[in-house]
Amino acid sequence: MADNNNRKDGKMSVEEAGRKGGEETARTHDREFYEEIGRKGGEATSDNHDREFYEEIGQKGGEARHNKDNNK
Repeated sequence: MADNNNRKDGKMSVEEAGRKGGEETARTHDREFYEEIGRKGGEATSDNHDREFYEEIGQKGGEARHNKDNNK
Protein backbone atom coordinates (compact mmCIF):
# COMPACT_ATOMS: atom_id res chain seq x y z
CA MET A 1 0.00 0.00 0.00
CA ALA A 2 1.14 3.49 -0.77
CA ASP A 3 2.29 5.52 2.16
CA ASN A 4 1.00 9.07 1.85
CA ASN A 5 4.22 10.32 3.46
CA ASN A 6 6.06 9.33 0.27
CA ARG A 7 3.94 11.62 -1.89
CA LYS A 8 5.60 14.86 -2.83
CA ASP A 9 2.45 16.91 -2.29
CA GLY A 10 1.79 15.35 1.13
CA LYS A 11 -1.79 14.45 0.22
CA MET A 12 -3.26 10.99 0.62
CA SER A 13 -4.57 9.16 -2.42
CA VAL A 14 -8.27 8.57 -2.94
CA GLU A 15 -7.61 4.86 -2.43
CA GLU A 16 -5.87 5.48 0.88
CA ALA A 17 -8.61 7.86 2.06
CA GLY A 18 -11.29 5.30 1.20
CA ARG A 19 -9.45 2.52 2.99
CA LYS A 20 -8.93 4.60 6.11
CA GLY A 21 -12.55 5.77 6.08
CA GLY A 22 -13.82 2.22 5.70
CA GLU A 23 -11.65 1.00 8.54
CA GLU A 24 -12.85 3.80 10.81
CA THR A 25 -16.50 3.13 9.95
CA ALA A 26 -16.04 -0.57 10.70
CA ARG A 27 -14.36 0.30 14.00
CA THR A 28 -17.05 2.75 15.15
CA HIS A 29 -20.24 1.00 13.96
CA ASP A 30 -21.88 -2.29 14.82
CA ARG A 31 -23.82 -4.91 12.88
CA GLU A 32 -27.11 -3.03 13.32
CA PHE A 33 -25.63 -0.03 11.48
CA TYR A 34 -24.76 -2.15 8.46
CA GLU A 35 -28.15 -3.89 8.55
CA GLU A 36 -29.89 -0.50 8.56
CA ILE A 37 -27.91 0.94 5.65
CA GLY A 38 -28.44 -2.30 3.73
CA ARG A 39 -32.17 -2.11 4.31
CA LYS A 40 -32.28 1.54 3.22
CA GLY A 41 -30.25 0.74 0.11
CA GLY A 42 -32.56 -2.14 -0.75
CA GLU A 43 -35.62 0.07 -0.35
CA ALA A 44 -34.08 2.79 -2.54
CA THR A 45 -33.22 0.21 -5.22
CA SER A 46 -36.75 -1.15 -5.08
CA ASP A 47 -38.21 2.33 -5.43
CA ASN A 48 -36.08 3.05 -8.49
CA HIS A 49 -36.25 -0.23 -10.42
CA ASP A 50 -38.94 -2.44 -11.87
CA ARG A 51 -39.47 -6.19 -12.04
CA GLU A 52 -37.37 -6.49 -15.21
CA PHE A 53 -34.34 -5.14 -13.35
CA TYR A 54 -34.61 -7.84 -10.72
CA GLU A 55 -35.15 -10.54 -13.35
CA GLU A 56 -32.01 -9.41 -15.17
CA ILE A 57 -29.80 -9.34 -12.07
CA GLY A 58 -31.26 -12.68 -11.01
CA GLN A 59 -30.11 -14.17 -14.31
CA LYS A 60 -26.68 -12.63 -13.90
CA GLY A 61 -26.41 -14.11 -10.43
CA GLY A 62 -26.55 -17.57 -11.94
CA GLU A 63 -23.80 -16.87 -14.48
CA ALA A 64 -20.06 -16.99 -13.99
CA ARG A 65 -18.44 -13.59 -13.85
CA HIS A 66 -15.71 -12.78 -16.30
CA ASN A 67 -13.06 -10.69 -14.61
CA LYS A 68 -9.42 -10.85 -13.71
CA ASP A 69 -10.12 -12.71 -10.45
CA ASN A 70 -11.67 -15.68 -12.26
CA ASN A 71 -8.67 -16.09 -14.57
CA LYS A 72 -6.36 -17.29 -11.81
